[in-house]
Amino acid sequence: MSIPAQGGTGSRLSRVVLDGDSPSQLPPALEADRSQAVADLAAENHFTPLTLKADVPPRGPFVLHLAVQSGHLVFDIRHADDTPLTVVGLALGPFRRLVKDYSMLVDSHIMAVQEGRTDRIQAIDMGRRGLHDEGAALMRERLAGKIAIDFATARRLFTLVCVLHQRL
Repeated sequence: MSIPAQGGTGSRLSRVVLDGDSPSQLPPALEADRSQAVADLAAENHFTPLTLKADVPPRGPFVLHLAVQSGHLVFDIRHADDTPLTVVGLALGPFRRLVKDYSMLVDSHIMAVQEGRTDRIQAIDMGRRGLHDEGAALMRERLAGKIAIDFATARRLFTLVCVLHQRL
């Protein structure tokens, strides 16, 4: 799944490619979350790799290939022309509880919508926002010293991690 970002240069992503860049059968609620994260990332993001060689300036725009491989979240960062720059891997262990909770909230949201329980939907949405905040904080913490991202970009990347995990 390729995500074009709006023009510009500097410390940003021009494109994000999700592992297994093919149509998937995601539940509609998860597909909606993925689509929203994609649209938000395309509109605005802050992304600066900090592990580049000394002779490579940390200037973008960058292309990010995001994948889950062997229990790790892999950030394969490339130049705009797709030339490899660096790869950053994060263990998925610290994210597992949040991803599991996210999946349960998506399932609960689907059931609440089917039952027409507006009050329950609102409560679940509040829980999802809190979970996204927690996921974003963990993403920034785990990427510290490797990739500089702002909080909004971290929230969107956390959503995409949940989508990738759901595909497994």
